[in-house]
Amino acid sequence: MRRVYRPETLFVVGSAPTLERSVRSRFAVSIGFMSRGALSGPMSHADESAFDRYRADVTRPLARLFREYGTSRARWLTIGLLANLVAQAASLFPPVVLGTAINALFQSGDGAYTLPFVPAAWVPATPQGQFWFSVALIAGSFVVTGVFTWVYGISANLFAHEVMHAVRTDSFTKLMRLDMTFFDDKQTGEVMAILNNDAGNLEMFLDNALMNSLRLLIMVGGIAFVLFALNWQLALVTLVAVPVIVAFTWWFMRVVAPRYRARQSAVAGFNTRIENGIGGIELVKTTNSEGYERKRVRDASRNLFETTMSVLRLSYFYRPGMELLAGLSFTATFLVGGYWLFTGTAPGPLTGTLEVGTFVTFILMTQRFVAPLAEVSNIVDQFQNARASAERVFGLSDIPVNIESDEDAVVLEDPEGVVSYDGVSFAYRDVFGEVASEPILRDVSFDAEPGETVAVVGETGAGKSTLLKLLLRLYEPTEGTVRVDGYDVEDLTLSSLRDAVGYVSQDTHLFDGTIAENVRYGRFEADDETVRRAARAAEAHGFITDLPNGYETRVGERGVKLSGGQRQRVSLARAVLRDPPVLVLDEATSAVDTETERAIQRSLDRLSEDRTTLVVAHRLSTVVDADEILVLDDGDVIEQGSHDELVDGGGAYAALWRAQTGEETDWGGDDD
Repeated sequence: MRRVYRPETLFVVGSAPTLERSVRSRFAVSIGFMSRGALSGPMSHADESAFDRYRADVTRPLARLFREYGTSRARWLTIGLLANLVAQAASLFPPVVLGTAINALFQSGDGAYTLPFVPAAWVPATPQGQFWFSVALIAGSFVVTGVFTWVYGISANLFAHEVMHAVRTDSFTKLMRLDMTFFDDKQTGEVMAILNNDAGNLEMFLDNALMNSLRLLIMVGGIAFVLFALNWQLALVTLVAVPVIVAFTWWFMRVVAPRYRARQSAVAGFNTRIENGIGGIELVKTTNSEGYERKRVRDASRNLFETTMSVLRLSYFYRPGMELLAGLSFTATFLVGGYWLFTGTAPGPLTGTLEVGTFVTFILMTQRFVAPLAEVSNIVDQFQNARASAERVFGLSDIPVNIESDEDAVVLEDPEGVVSYDGVSFAYRDVFGEVASEPILRDVSFDAEPGETVAVVGETGAGKSTLLKLLLRLYEPTEGTVRVDGYDVEDLTLSSLRDAVGYVSQDTHLFDGTIAENVRYGRFEADDETVRRAARAAEAHGFITDLPNGYETRVGERGVKLSGGQRQRVSLARAVLRDPPVLVLDEATSAVDTETERAIQRSLDRLSEDRTTLVVAHRLSTVVDADEILVLDDGDVIEQGSHDELVDGGGAYAALWRAQTGEETDWGGDDD
C-alpha cells in the first residue's frame, strides 16, 4: 500500500509534540524532537528499574554509610561519643549524691558518707561540711553535664552534616556521570527524592537517632551499674522489663522495615507527580487537563497517605507499648521498694534492709530510665527510615556507568574536526546493558571534512537526532565506528571529545540566571565582549538589547521568560562562543520565524566555512547548500547526495522537496 504525503503532514519536521524528559531538562541535556528514540527512549525492564535492582543488592546500608563516609570523619564522632559519655555519667551523679546525703545527713543512722569514685579524703568530716560538699557536687555535675552536652552536640552535628554534605555531592556527581539511558528511563521525582528526602533522613539519623541511641545505651548501662551497686535485688526488679523491651523492639524492627521502604517509594512517586504537573503546566492548561493531573496527584497522595499510615499504625502500637513497659518498671520499683521501707521487711525472696536514701536514688534513677526507653520508638523509627534511605542512596551509587573515559583514553588536542561514520548501527540499551529496543539506525556511513556541511533529513522517528548524539557519545553504537580526526570516539577522553563539538538542540534548555550567564555556559571565563560577539553571530544581540536589563535579564527556570525563538538564539550563541571545530545543529532554528532563520542561516554559513557542520534539517530550504544530504527512513539511509542530485533522482527527497514547496506528492511506504 502506498503512503500519500501531503504538505501539511509530510515531514513537518519539528512540529511533532516532544516527549520532554524533565530529568534531562534539569541537567541541561537536550533531546531532539524528530528522533523516534527521543520520543520513545530506551525501555527499561517491565518489572524493575535500575534503582530496584541495585537497591535490592545493597546489604547493611548503614554500616556501609559509616564505612564509606564516616571513617574519614571519625574524629568528630569520637569526640561526640566521649563527650556524650561524660555528660551522661555526670547527669547520673546528682541522684547518687542525694541518696547518700539523705542516708548520712537526714536519716538517723551511722552517718557514713561515702560516694563511688570520690576519695574519702575529699569528704568533710562534719555534717555541715558534708551538706555543702553535696551541694557543690550536685551543682558541679550539672555544669559538667551542660558543658559536655554542648561539646557532644557540636561534634555530633559536625559529623552528621559533613557526612550528608559528602553524600549529597557524591550522589549528584554520580548522577552527572550516569549514561543517558538512565535519564531516559528515570523520573525526576525519584532522583530528587534521593538528593533531598533520603539524604535528609540520613542526616536526621546521624544527627539525632545515632547519638540518642548511644545516649540511651550509656544511660541504661550507667543506671544499671549504679542500681546494682546500691542494691542488686531491687535492681533486678527495676530491670525485669528490659528483656521484654528488647524482644518487643526486635519484632517491631522486623515488621516495620518493608513498610518504610514502601513509604520511601511513595514519596518518590508523589514528588514525580508534583514535578511533572508543575513542569508541564503549559501543556496541562492548553489541553484542559487540570482534572486529570489533579486525579494523578490525588492518587499519588493517597498512596503516600496509605503507606505512611501503615507505618504509623505500627509505630503507635509500639510506642505506647514501650512506654507501658517502662512505666511498669517504675511501678514495680516503687511498689517493692515502698513496701520494703513501709514494713521494714524485705518482700518475697528479697533479703536485707533498704535505706530511704537508697530508695530515693532508685526512684530518681528509674524515672531517668523510663524516659530513654520511651524514646526507643523514635530511635527505631529514624533507624528504619534511614536504613530504607541508605538503600536508595547506595542503589543509585551502585548503578554502573557504561560510557566514560578509559584510563588510557587519548586527549584530542587541536582537533581539526574530521568526522566519519563507518557502518554505524544503533539500538537502545537499558542501564543494565541489555538491548531494549529494535534497531534505531542501521549501517550508516558518511564522512565530513572541515568546511563541509552534512545534513540529515527524514520523517519523524527516522533516527536523525540519535545519529548525531552518537558523535558526542551520549549513546554508543551497537555496531560500527564513529571517528573524529581518525580516532574512534570511544578511545578519546569524553571531556576533549565534547569540547570539540558544539551541540544545539531544538529542545533548548536555559538555566535560571541571566542571558549572559547562559551564553557563557560551558566557557565560563568568557568576557562580556566575547559574549556579545557570539550573540551577534546568532542574531540574538538585537532582541537582548531591547530587553529592560539587556544581557543581565533573568530568563527564569528553563528560560520560560523568553520565547522559543529567543531561547534558540541564546543556545546558538552559547555554541558559537565555544568556537568548536565541529558544530552539530539538531533543528536549531525550528522555533524562529522565516526572516530570523534566514539571518541566522547567513551567520551559520559564515561560521561553517572552516568547521565541520552536521545538521538535522527543519526546513529543507536551509540545507540546499549542504555538501551532502542523508535521507533516513526508519533508521536506514535510503538516499545520499547533494540537493541537486537528490532532486534530480526523483526519489524520497525529491518528494519531500516538492511537498515543502507546496506540491502534493507521494513517499513510498506503508501507511502508519
